Amino acid sequence: MISIKTKEEIKIMAEAGKILAKIMKQLTKMVEPGITTKELNRVAEDLIFKYGAEPGFKGPISKGYGGFPTALCTSINQVIVHGVPSDYKLKQGDILSLDLGLKFKGFFADMAVTVPIGEISPEAQRLIRVTKKALKRGIKKVQPGNTFGDIGNIIQRYVESQGFNVVRELCGHGIGKKLHEEPQILNYGKRRTGPELVEGMVFCLEPMVTMGDWRIKKSKDGNGFETADSSLSAHFEHQMAVTQNGCQVLTSLE
Repeated sequence: MISIKTKEEIKIMAEAGKILAKIMKQLTKMVEPGITTKELNRVAEDLIFKYGAEPGFKGPISKGYGGFPTALCTSINQVIVHGVPSDYKLKQGDILSLDLGLKFKGFFADMAVTVPIGEISPEAQRLIRVTKKALKRGIKKVQPGNTFGDIGNIIQRYVESQGFNVVRELCGHGIGKKLHEEPQILNYGKRRTGPELVEGMVFCLEPMVTMGDWRIKKSKDGNGFETADSSLSAHFEHQMAVTQNGCQVLTSLE
């Protein structure tokens, strides 16, 4: 069952989203060749506590998420999501997806961005650009009366028109007092299918796009998911609420 949030609940989630966006902005400024993903995680966790929130992914707080070992997910190159921070030093040419969640006043916020490390290949730049644009196109479909199939369809059609693929086995999700709520939101599909969007729904759209095939496999660490063919992948995510006037992005970096 898809929960409908009150205006007061959405106001709290907007506060949480604003905090999360501020932290993400600070993290992306730190990303450069030579920094370790473990350092980024340490800063992320410190900032979450500084703003009076709790890490959304780490340990028992994220029961439905499996108790991730760190506050931040750092997914490099072919790793799509749930990469665990380590002593790996980022190097020129890598691409890095940062996925971060927090809990604030009883509600979760969740977002992700993919950033280049130094100078990257033109095709990797295009992958990041297309994934970011796919999310924007999905957001434009967040209007009362549209369906989740309308969102998945426009994301898939745009990504495939650019010569890339959307991951099929991972998806967006509802969010609120739990990190993952109903519904599951696919990044592919047919128009006019799935539940209809109504005012008060809050969810995360998160296109995950691959340069090669869309099939995935589990990473050796048992946490991450990566492309089966080792092709590069990118990931962007925003949290949003459906309002009577359309879409309110709760994790905007603007």
